[in-house]
Amino acid sequence: MVLVHDPDWEWEFIDGSYVKAHQHSAGASGQETQAIGKSRVGNTTKIHLAVEGYGLPVEFEVTGGEVNDCSVAPDLIARLPGVKAIVADKGCDSESIREQITKKGAQAVIPRKRNSLKGNADMDWGLYRYRHLVEMLLPG
Repeated sequence: MVLVHDPDWEWEFIDGSYVKAHQHSAGASGQETQAIGKSRVGNTTKIHLAVEGYGLPVEFEVTGGEVNDCSVAPDLIARLPGVKAIVADKGCDSESIREQITKKGAQAVIPRKRNSLKGNADMDWGLYRYRHLVEMLLPG
């Protein structure tokens, strides 16, 4: 499935957001997975989205609400072609994700968590400001 024709592959932005599911939405009989999980607010689904430099969606994954961004980001990153930079929030702050991005030949623009020993000296805050491109497409 093609989400956008002729995308701008210079920058990619990744984020995830919860969608609250109705209280009676889970438990239907059938073989299909429902991508509904339990989180702090009840039954939720989580949309993990990657957008290109113009803010158009290029990849997505739908999971249960209990699945964190760090566990889905490697799959999204693997499906992206060669880019110059991949921008994500602290939810994707892990050395394995940073290594995966570097192996693709891209710059990881991910702020480190507060307890990080390395700090954010190499962070491109100017590019990080454009993360609103992915946040505008997600509910919440």
